[in-house]
Amino acid sequence: MSNKERVMQLIDDMPDSKLIFVVNMLESLKAYAGEEIEPDEWDLKMIADAKKVNDGNTMTMDEVAKELGITL
Repeated sequence: MSNKERVMQLIDDMPDSKLIFVVNMLESLKAYAGEEIEPDEWDLKMIADAKKVNDGNTMTMDEVAKELGITL
């Protein structure tokens, strides 16, 4: 039996109410495998909002700490 067949067998034996964990885990693994998950509507809104406030400037952690009066 191949790994894929074994996985399918295990999934078939699980109740539907428990499969959300499997779905989330598989989506995470897919992302780690270098495959890109298409952004949904919420992702696209967050990207657009970030672009509105991002002026392209960057700061180092030391600069941020200094600005906040924190010693690293």
